[in-house]
Amino acid sequence: MKIARITVYQITLPLEHPYRLSGGRLLFEKLDSTIVKIQTNEDAVGWGEACPWGSTYLPAFGKGVRAGIEEIAPQLIGQDPCKLDVINRVMDRALPAHPYVKSALDIACWDILGKTTGFALCDLLGGRRDEPVGLHSSIPTGTPDEMVKSVDAARAKGYRVHSCKVGGSDVYADIKRIKILTDKFGQCDELTFDANRAWLSDEAIQVMNATASFSAYFEQPCETFDECLTVRRLTRQPMILDECIHIFQDVVRAHQEHACQVISIKLNRLGGLTKARRIRDFCVTMGLRTIIEDTGGSVLADTAAVHLAQSTPITHHRATWLCHDMITVDIAPGQGARNTAGVTAAPFEPGIGVEPDVQVLGEPVAIFGG
Repeated sequence: MKIARITVYQITLPLEHPYRLSGGRLLFEKLDSTIVKIQTNEDAVGWGEACPWGSTYLPAFGKGVRAGIEEIAPQLIGQDPCKLDVINRVMDRALPAHPYVKSALDIACWDILGKTTGFALCDLLGGRRDEPVGLHSSIPTGTPDEMVKSVDAARAKGYRVHSCKVGGSDVYADIKRIKILTDKFGQCDELTFDANRAWLSDEAIQVMNATASFSAYFEQPCETFDECLTVRRLTRQPMILDECIHIFQDVVRAHQEHACQVISIKLNRLGGLTKARRIRDFCVTMGLRTIIEDTGGSVLADTAAVHLAQSTPITHHRATWLCHDMITVDIAPGQGARNTAGVTAAPFEPGIGVEPDVQVLGEPVAIFGG
């Protein structure tokens, strides 16, 4: 079986509400998503999605995905999509680095592998666990009252784990946010305070030490790994590393230097399921908990991430986020992993279990192959 055609779609995904993170310095109202369809000479079809969270969150952006695919796609024509390591080596040779460009292509090949073997992806990724996949909400930066209302709205949807965005330049304002949210929800829910790299190390140390008696996780307090490591050594709360984890070696270093207790695995940032699975397996082996999700996107991207979470031992999985729960466009109504009272589950159909509605996707923006 060989890849015969790669079709590329662009779709804009409006957010239900404007969203601020990193202390409010970054504002998002819509996402630019790229969806790919890979067809083989034996009529197998696989779907994948790459959706960076805007162009200011990470060194990734929607137009970059499509420009990178233009470089990579011709090299994939004629390759066997079920040879995932070979596919990734071909992509890395055609375009070194830029993992976010490759994630949709990698995921579409996994979808084909699942469909041709008759297995749901979670069974190919290690085996479906019996327990559902726990979800967390994503609470944008705001005043304490605004954030309390956002958590209340998430709780009405069943969420009991919340990722609350902090990281303002006023450390006392962040301490106040954290205290109010912990006082109100800390006894009944699980809380994460995510600065998205906004603090300098001295600010993070001040905030975390001032709230050391509260039960909560802190995520990516500073820009760089070394800054986060400084914070880790001078604070006591469990820490999550996210944006500074790009390649497998970053996770090895995090473990060796005791930099964190949780690794956030985002498929788009890491380059797809193949590389994300390697990191997940290392975390399980070394006793690190994981957050498994995608950077953004529709139910297609979310469901691919849920398959990886569904095959991760519950002891090593903290939560997963569903971006599509925050957007107003549904590319596959009634399909995929959906929120059900704060949990979800991977579909049982072969592959990802999501077949996008091409009428919603519109006309392709590029086609490679015959």
